[in-house]
Amino acid sequence: MKSLTFVLLLALSAFASAASQPNIIIMLVDDMGVMDTSLPFLTDSNGKAKRYPLNDYYRTPHMERLAARGIRFNNFCAMSVCSPTRISIMTGQNAARHRTTNWINPDTNNAGTQGPAEWNWQGLKKGDVTLPSLLQAKGYRTIHVGKGHFAPRAFEAANPQTIGFDINVAGGSIGAPGSYYGTKNFGGLPEVRKGKKAKNAGAAVLGLEKYHGQDIFLTEALTLEAKAHLSDAVKSDKPFFLYFAQYAVHSPHQSDPRFTEHYTKSGQTQQAQNFATLVEGMDKSLGDMLDHLDTLGVADNTLVFFLGDNGSDAPLGNEHAVACAAPLRGKKGSHYEGGMRVPFIAAWAKPDSGNANQKRMPIASGMIQSQQAAVYDMFPTILDLVGQEAPATHPVDGKNLESLLTAQPDASRNESFLMHYPHSPHRTSYWTSYRDGEWKVIYHYFPTKVSGGSHYQLFHLKEDPFEQNDLAASKPEELKRLMKSLIVELEQQKAAYPKDLTSGAPVKPELPQ
Repeated sequence: MKSLTFVLLLALSAFASAASQPNIIIMLVDDMGVMDTSLPFLTDSNGKAKRYPLNDYYRTPHMERLAARGIRFNNFCAMSVCSPTRISIMTGQNAARHRTTNWINPDTNNAGTQGPAEWNWQGLKKGDVTLPSLLQAKGYRTIHVGKGHFAPRAFEAANPQTIGFDINVAGGSIGAPGSYYGTKNFGGLPEVRKGKKAKNAGAAVLGLEKYHGQDIFLTEALTLEAKAHLSDAVKSDKPFFLYFAQYAVHSPHQSDPRFTEHYTKSGQTQQAQNFATLVEGMDKSLGDMLDHLDTLGVADNTLVFFLGDNGSDAPLGNEHAVACAAPLRGKKGSHYEGGMRVPFIAAWAKPDSGNANQKRMPIASGMIQSQQAAVYDMFPTILDLVGQEAPATHPVDGKNLESLLTAQPDASRNESFLMHYPHSPHRTSYWTSYRDGEWKVIYHYFPTKVSGGSHYQLFHLKEDPFEQNDLAASKPEELKRLMKSLIVELEQQKAAYPKDLTSGAPVKPELPQ
């Protein structure tokens, strides 16, 4: 009888622990920048949301719905390409530290002609310290749905289950789907264009075979899978961590037929219209997930983080102009803010002041936070909320967002962001940028026309948020100060550098004379 009582007490204790822990969802949107939404993130001089033409082009009512329940950040930074951001989310580390500084080609080391040999092309490894593995150890059911892109095809972490996910749906080594259409088996059936097969061999989305041949869009199929696995998690009485990584809105920019008619009279090119349908389809997915949390009765105990993985890839103009992410300059892969600024929303799916977890981590409703933060900050924020710690041997660059989520400033945070891209080819090749408060410096290892023939660019983002006035020549002291900090950060994080073509020696940033 005593042993039976003990077993029952253990079971009740485990149930109580599960019930007391918050559920967590990270919804990551591929190639979505801060301007790819009807929800305005940028603010005027008084800190109030300011609409720009792109906010009136896109339709994202469910992002607006989520933001009304929580807080959005207008200076939230990601790496300028996808795999570095994804591994930063998993590890809490800047890409310069984990060294996956470029997107991962599934089959080839894509360092670039002068890229570092020692960059981490293999991505994550089995046994690495990751957010899902730490949550798994805390009793969470860890669910991966969508794009992985954590490692190349031949390596273990191409399957997200090797890095701490109990369940994997559709995650593999690919960075883009061969097709968004179920009738094309999501890339399993090569398309033919002008008599030639499209280059989508090996780009089929895996694990969705039951939808093959159906008239269903990839975003919808992934949403159905995510909902089903949340239902199973709730039935199991275990807290869940859902990492829902949309393939949208990455190319190929194929039209989501559910929303095509909304943009036919927009005056935009067909590719820009297609991109907008991908955005709206992603937003519908967000709304469906919020509705499902309500249906399951767990919305008040579910914390939702919504964000993009790099700046916009909208097909709206020149990659270094004010166009694709207007009024921000640049886009995905470039060294300007349009390549690094992403939407970020944090909210309890159903605000409830009586919920114990919401008392522990209160989130302001309908507010905008202007203090700078970055993708790796979610790692310590989530671990602190659930009472988990990373091993002392695992360096963490992220800082807890808890204070910022209340819409208050946090004077203890160092408002800096290092973005390191020692590779080519991309919209900008071989560069490092460093934000420090209102200032931003960019170092170009091999000056080109893109950099104006100079190693250096310097911008004052408060006075010149759209990076039109390069102050490198007129503010030499600020330039030197920022470059010193950039160099120190790279060295502290043991960054890998581009190489000299002749000697193979690393090419490091140099201070201006």
